Amino acid sequence: MTDITNKDALIFDLDGTLVNSKQPLDREMAKMLEQLIDIHRVTIISGGSWGQFEKQLIGEMSADSNFDNLFIFPVSGTAFYKHENGAWKKVYSDSVSDNDKKKITSVILEAEKTLGFVTPITYGEKIEDRGSQITYSALGQSAPIEVKKDWDPDRSKRENMVKLISPFLPGFNIGIGGMTSIDITRAGFDKGLGIQKISGVLGIPISRMIFIGDKLSPCGNDYPVLATGIESIEVSGPEETKKIIRELIQ
Repeated sequence: MTDITNKDALIFDLDGTLVNSKQPLDREMAKMLEQLIDIHRVTIISGGSWGQFEKQLIGEMSADSNFDNLFIFPVSGTAFYKHENGAWKKVYSDSVSDNDKKKITSVILEAEKTLGFVTPITYGEKIEDRGSQITYSALGQSAPIEVKKDWDPDRSKRENMVKLISPFLPGFNIGIGGMTSIDITRAGFDKGLGIQKISGVLGIPISRMIFIGDKLSPCGNDYPVLATGIESIEVSGPEETKKIIRELIQ
């Protein structure tokens, strides 16, 4: 295992890394993170919205956790929240224009029909406006894990969609996230830029940080971080992440 004990900042992905898709932290992970932010500066960057962080992460941790040591970068790093004076504060958020949101939605819906992804049963909205990102979830935002895990286990369905919609959305990054989703942001606004912003916000060079995520392969929404040169560890899921954290808090 890569030695991360001497790094000045630990950066984690959320879904698939700290939690299972759209699920809250389990009790063990919550307690481990509480211990970790007592001794390390921790950043979490995800394609999810701030609301997802509140629901999946912050709401599952003790209210007296050292949140001043936790930095949150929702929507692939296009927004930033920090904790100070006992409350969470939005520092910035870069939004996609309304016209571009309409265009992205139209392209996605047409591609969905072309590829036969329209399903008789969906669980919530398929297209979520996260401000600086549009996220398409093939089965709906609230689909149960047991349903999602069988829909596109090898990512081939979403890879086909990415190939189909990319020519119609120049100027945008399109990445595969979660189990059934595709994330779309303006070109340059991806987790790679997020890593650079984290470096600037914390005043820590990228060489002194490490990223842990579950989708570092091409087309994965963690893949852009590799272009920054940050040292990275790919994990298979939360249980493997726990092994990494356990080494740090012992």
